[in-house]
Amino acid sequence: MITEENKQLARWAMDYALHHGAQQARILLYTESSTSFDLRNGRMDRLQQASESGLGITLFVDGRFGTFSTNRLHQEELKPFIRHSVESTRYLAEDPCRVLPEASRYYQGGLPDLQQFDACYFTYEPDEKVALAKAAAEEILGSDDRIISVETSFSDGESGSYRLASNGFEGERRGTSFGLSASVALKDVGDARPASYWYESSLFYDQLVKTGCGTKAYERALRKLGQRKVASGRYTMVVDTLCVRQLLAPMISALYGSALHQKNSFLMDSLGKQVASPLFNLLDEPHLIGANGARYFDGEGVATRPMPVFEEGVLHTYYIDTFSAKKMAVEPTIASPSLLVMMPGEKNLDELVAEVSQGILVTGFNGGNCNSSTGDFSYGVEGFLIEHGQLTQPINEMVVTGQMSDLWNHLVAVGNDARSCNSWRIPSLTFEEVSFSGL
Repeated sequence: MITEENKQLARWAMDYALHHGAQQARILLYTESSTSFDLRNGRMDRLQQASESGLGITLFVDGRFGTFSTNRLHQEELKPFIRHSVESTRYLAEDPCRVLPEASRYYQGGLPDLQQFDACYFTYEPDEKVALAKAAAEEILGSDDRIISVETSFSDGESGSYRLASNGFEGERRGTSFGLSASVALKDVGDARPASYWYESSLFYDQLVKTGCGTKAYERALRKLGQRKVASGRYTMVVDTLCVRQLLAPMISALYGSALHQKNSFLMDSLGKQVASPLFNLLDEPHLIGANGARYFDGEGVATRPMPVFEEGVLHTYYIDTFSAKKMAVEPTIASPSLLVMMPGEKNLDELVAEVSQGILVTGFNGGNCNSSTGDFSYGVEGFLIEHGQLTQPINEMVVTGQMSDLWNHLVAVGNDARSCNSWRIPSLTFEEVSFSGL
């Protein structure tokens, strides 16, 4: 955790850099720790514990810019480190676009605590954590001769950061996280080994769902028995909320200022334009209390605010940091998304499937890529064939292809099952006329 002594060290480092040649500077001081208990078939397989602290310093020296970091957090060791960093920056090329944000854009404080830190984090005993992972395995161990392995895990983490900028910003964040997961592999015909998983996560231990992981992972794996390819063609595609992020990520990456100023975005010059189905409504909601991903400022210290990203398919914002804004001579926004929330529909996954006459439910993506310049994508998928509203055949080793903007223009239904534990709250979705390659 960040202590007052840590903060004083960060302030001293800032002053030292400014007194030794830097015209401006930004400091990030961080600490983090984590543990994980991994069990195989109910027995301890691996225990990991890690902790780290460090200081990152961004220097603006004579029109030049450099970023440096160290984990040696003592003044006598930081003195030569900072002096050498200032001198090293002077060897770099000048770049007038590398500047700190305008001070008026910084978060000024005064808003309620976002409640992301479990104050009891250090009181939870290791035995209790291991017991949860063991209980998840015992939910299914011995219940089916086809079970090859059951892997379960409990993990938790604590982190803190303190940021300073020489033109007036000061901000601190603290957070905790807890996770419980299970993965089950089954024996099928021949060499086939279908497997699946489930997880639960929370910022607070007492809010973590502590039962059902093993059972849900087993049930998901059981449905995969008998996987095979089906005929190639154009299908209605339903995508499970657990894996739908794979399809949203390229759309969000295309909004970054770094991609735009390098002309490496398939959504160039699309602000204010219809780029997706009217059902695509995505909000950035950074101030939700107790939510994963919530924050009052981005990595530059710039204040966040609730804003629409896509509204009825119309693109409303890019994520443009200070540097990219200077490069493109446009107004900056914020550097990156915070908490993305897609406006839900009225149906759960089963109800979305029931509406499909001929389609494929995608429950996992296996490799593939999306071209950031064109939006062309190709992903390996697994899931289920849908016939007349029913899941009739597990499938795998099929490939879905298309272009991202075209895909999102074919969004025809939005579910209501987004997982509130995630920083991207995206429900199950239905797209029509999607190309699949199989037999």
